[in-house]
Amino acid sequence: MRARDRPASVGAVQGTTDDALARFDGCPPADLTALTGRWRGSGLPTGHPLDGLLERFGWWGKEIVDPETVHPLLFRDAAGRPRPLSPALAPLGLLRRYPAVARLPGTRAAFAALRPLVRTGQPAARLRLVEHRGVVTAALVYDRLPVVDVFRRLSEDTLLGLMDLRGMPRPFFFLLHRDPG
Repeated sequence: MRARDRPASVGAVQGTTDDALARFDGCPPADLTALTGRWRGSGLPTGHPLDGLLERFGWWGKEIVDPETVHPLLFRDAAGRPRPLSPALAPLGLLRRYPAVARLPGTRAAFAALRPLVRTGQPAARLRLVEHRGVVTAALVYDRLPVVDVFRRLSEDTLLGLMDLRGMPRPFFFLLHRDPG
């Protein structure tokens, strides 16, 4: 069985990319006003080449201060605290073409060493309503990358996210859980 066909299970969503798209399409849209706060992230395995990479490098989630002030990438610092990193420095072109590079020995340690250098206090995305797959819903639009994270609501405190990256043939899925703290 190919990796993309292997079923995955995370909460109320499971399966392949097609299964995740069907679940995404069946969820209600996410409202901009309900997204303020910090959200803990977790990958949703669908056999995508990027599955598990964010977690491998210490991804914590996202923070939405208001629609104009969004920190799309929070990573844990050495003490385990979530800190915003600049996504503009992410090697997405390289990862899109050669995702296995991120799994090479030493890449996690190299990223940990570089993490303090890419920390930022500046927002790097905005929240907007977009039409995606025929539904108007909240989306996170990155300022300097060809990335849009589109959201649908699984529950009041859980979002199903779909990363739409220009040049990537199929979407990457993730879950966001509202951080009660």
